[in-house]
Amino acid sequence: MRFNRPRRAWRSQGTPPDYRFSLANERTYLAWIRTALALLAAAIGIDQLTPELANPQVRIAISSFLCFFSGSLAVFAYRRWARNEDAMRKGSEIKYTKFLKTVSVVMVFLTLTITIVIVL
Repeated sequence: MRFNRPRRAWRSQGTPPDYRFSLANERTYLAWIRTALALLAAAIGIDQLTPELANPQVRIAISSFLCFFSGSLAVFAYRRWARNEDAMRKGSEIKYTKFLKTVSVVMVFLTLTITIVIVL
């Protein structure tokens, strides 16, 4: 069932921010996307280029986790970019995200897991 509620795009609300702030927000978005692409490349590399790293189930688990995290990071990047752009247009405070802690914890977990796999 579709609702025919008119949605007003956030891009048309408020006043356009100074272009320097918009470009800085976009650069941050692109940095997150580059990180997501690097995680995706790592997943492909572990799966395809390191058959002797560990047994296939472990490689598939690590690669799948990296792929999932890469996609999640890409979604987060867009949502954060849009939320910051909306806040700048409305002149409101840009909210801190707790997702940065999650990214750090996941990266430490991946580092430890891959180190253990390499050592064993």
